[in-house]
Amino acid sequence: MKLDILAFGVHPDDVEISAAGTIIKHLKMGMTAGVIDLTQGELGTRGTAATRMQESESASQIMGSTVRHNLAMEDGFFENNQNNKLKIIEMVRLYQPTIILCNALNDRHPDHGRSGRLVSDACFLSGLSKISTEYNGHQQQAWRPRAVYHYTQDRYHVPTFVVDISEHIDAKMESIKAYKSQFHDPKSNEPATYISSPEFLDSIKARSAEYGRQIGVKYAEAFITERYPGINDLRDLI
Repeated sequence: MKLDILAFGVHPDDVEISAAGTIIKHLKMGMTAGVIDLTQGELGTRGTAATRMQESESASQIMGSTVRHNLAMEDGFFENNQNNKLKIIEMVRLYQPTIILCNALNDRHPDHGRSGRLVSDACFLSGLSKISTEYNGHQQQAWRPRAVYHYTQDRYHVPTFVVDISEHIDAKMESIKAYKSQFHDPKSNEPATYISSPEFLDSIKARSAEYGRQIGVKYAEAFITERYPGINDLRDLI
């Protein structure tokens, strides 16, 4: 199954927090998209790896994505090494996406930057035919996505471009709330964390509103590129 967009997140909920609106929008436009989680988020203070796996399935249903894998790398301690690059290359070659979305290159959580660099490196290497990979016993062909876009996360970065998600902000927020163990729940007895306050969810929507205001829409999501993007028509920037 070839996908138009393949989104990587180091923790289950990274993609939802930062890029769910963009994914939902493009799915509604008839494109195809999937999500790959690098870890199970097992070091998270709240919840367990098992609950987060269940929550990620619920979030995928809300977004409408039909493909989701978890590569079970070690939360907090995974490395940008050959073994982990090959795991990502297998996914890229399996789904042959045109566009990759992945973690910010610099962020509050050190896993985010390491993941963003790992995925970007793997996408380049995936295009080298002398790197041999197979999936379920089948030899894979080299494939390099046309673009790698890093979504913005906790830290503010000046974006390269933003995507209008005004019509999909409610679905985005619902996909985030699917991670009931992680975010605000007044009935929860779990320890309070940086992301479990009601203000954190408010800040996600406020950030989208600020990005949207800059382009004259209600809500938007922001992305950063490692190389400048090209366009065919100046009207694409309106």
